[in-house]
Amino acid sequence: MSMTAMPPNATVLVFDDEDDLRDVMCRMLQRRGFQTLSSGTPEDAVAVCRQHQGDIHVLLADLGMPHAIGVGLARQACQIRPDLRVIYVSGLPHEAAVRQGIVDENAAVVQKPFTTDGLVAAVCQALDPTGRPSASSHAG
Repeated sequence: MSMTAMPPNATVLVFDDEDDLRDVMCRMLQRRGFQTLSSGTPEDAVAVCRQHQGDIHVLLADLGMPHAIGVGLARQACQIRPDLRVIYVSGLPHEAAVRQGIVDENAAVVQKPFTTDGLVAAVCQALDPTGRPSASSHAG
């Protein structure tokens, strides 16, 4: 899927405990045609997954080092919404997160800092049915 071929009405739940970064990610996605939901705590993100009336296609979750709270959130969110795709945002490169056992090798990870194009490309790849499976790609 090219970055110009946006899935209509795709909704992304953006979880990050840093307000400014969460707001920037939401704006990046909104400018490219995505609907966004926003959460600053794992508990709030789980509540959004339970209570939001429409579809949520992608969870964009900060890994939240050192406790990898994004992985726990992804597990809970995928129990509520089994078709949810997950992308982790991390200061660690994908390979380092895998090596440390934080995520499995199939996990989608966007490394900070990232560009709008990089973030949108990761979301589009998660939405592509032929892309990497990300809803169940967490360690453990």
